[in-house]
Amino acid sequence: MENTEEYSPLRITPTVRALSSALRGKREDVLDGSRENGDRIFPETEKLWFKESSAKNLRNRDFLSPTTMLNTLYADGQVPPAVMSRVLSLRGSGVLPVAGGEVTGEGLRVRVDRAAAFKAVLADAATEYLKPSGQRQGCVVLNCPALHPKPNTPTPDTLTLGQLRTVLLADHMGALLRRQGLAVSYCPTLPEDSDIITFLRALGIDWLTAPANWTNEEREEKIQEEEGLLGYDPSIGTCTVHRDSVSHLAQLDRATADCTVAMATVLHVTSCQDEFRQQQIARHLVCGPVKTPGSHLTAAQYLQLRRGQMKEASEMKYGDQVEGQTWDDIIRVMTSATVRFELLSTVHTSPVTLDVQREGGVSTKGPRGGVFVMYNCARLHTLFDSYERGVEKGLYPEIPDTSKLDFSALKEEGEWLLLFNYLITFSEQLDQSGQALDCEGGGARVNIKTEQICKFLVSLSKDFSSYYNRVHVLGEPLPHLFNQMFCRLHLLRALRELYHSALETLNLPPIRQL
Repeated sequence: MENTEEYSPLRITPTVRALSSALRGKREDVLDGSRENGDRIFPETEKLWFKESSAKNLRNRDFLSPTTMLNTLYADGQVPPAVMSRVLSLRGSGVLPVAGGEVTGEGLRVRVDRAAAFKAVLADAATEYLKPSGQRQGCVVLNCPALHPKPNTPTPDTLTLGQLRTVLLADHMGALLRRQGLAVSYCPTLPEDSDIITFLRALGIDWLTAPANWTNEEREEKIQEEEGLLGYDPSIGTCTVHRDSVSHLAQLDRATADCTVAMATVLHVTSCQDEFRQQQIARHLVCGPVKTPGSHLTAAQYLQLRRGQMKEASEMKYGDQVEGQTWDDIIRVMTSATVRFELLSTVHTSPVTLDVQREGGVSTKGPRGGVFVMYNCARLHTLFDSYERGVEKGLYPEIPDTSKLDFSALKEEGEWLLLFNYLITFSEQLDQSGQALDCEGGGARVNIKTEQICKFLVSLSKDFSSYYNRVHVLGEPLPHLFNQMFCRLHLLRALRELYHSALETLNLPPIRQL
């Protein structure tokens, strides 16, 4: 019979859900609900299984149902044969194929059919695994009070590091939400030729602008005529509305004017110092302070310091070749990456402490956030440049389609780790960014895991670097070695696209050479 089951990309969540269903099974497979000491309490579905992630554990298992869980479900922790059979024959939409399983002292260990998983994922990596699992509808306005132009348009020299953190966070959030299909607009609108816009563009931030002579006074006057403007916090009640506040409201009114949905979600991204004022207006995402022990820097001084350190570090490594427009662009992007990872890798409610001592420098080696990530992305580009040159010289044939390769050749532990921990999980990472906006009744504060993409990229870079330093991907041009080489190239090409996709949410273009 023809298989009519709709294809769905392999995911962790549906796999864990299917494993849990298989383990629970029919009621007669588990102990009845009574105990001498009272009713038996069964574990929640999401706690029955754990996805492994460490290289050590992945050597012998991919999922584990611990002995404590088995003891809760079955007498003496003995898994009935019927249940074991269901686990081993697991299938379903988005469910990873199971190769085997066994009960040990640690619990029930399940191993994925890795060759089949490699083949399925790498066949669709560029289309299905680099986007959210579903598309959302709606409009979100991201408002940065730190940038409001009244009473005065902010400048790079008046912008604090804490305020810069809110702007970077809003920029990152906007990119993530757009990936999910949401329409995103930014507030406030800033003068096109202002210093603050030039500063933001140096960091890769494309903020909403208007001509320098544009005003929003008509909207302000209409709002000023209204009476009884209520604050968000019921304990505040009716609050006094100052002229600056009217300007903020008029800017928000303009930002929501283009929304095509009945209700727009407005999220105010603010520093902890300004949180009290934001209590009067809807939902807000609060950033913790940015600390610079031993010195006080404005946003402009901080960016200048990091750019100088990045240039100095590049000159020390690459010498006289660090000159011209190409290197100016590389240093600009690497500086932006350094700043973004320093300010976005920490939970947004927690403080960030920066080392801004001039002699500290910015290292181009070691797992140091943005620079380390960009360097490893560049290594992938260098690898494929080398491969293409080999093709031009007749050393290697073109990479064949995944359907023509035997992926059981990928036996190095780092290869499965890269697929299982990163390529398969990235889509679900993207899904999480907008979930907090759906929570009703959660109060004015919104908590979103905005640090996840940065941490994901740093972790990916550590594991990729470890693998790349151990494995010689482009081997001798011998036909019997081509299958393994092409399998690895498919994996690394998917990783290259994963880097691009993740960096895009930080508005960072990939560095293609270093």
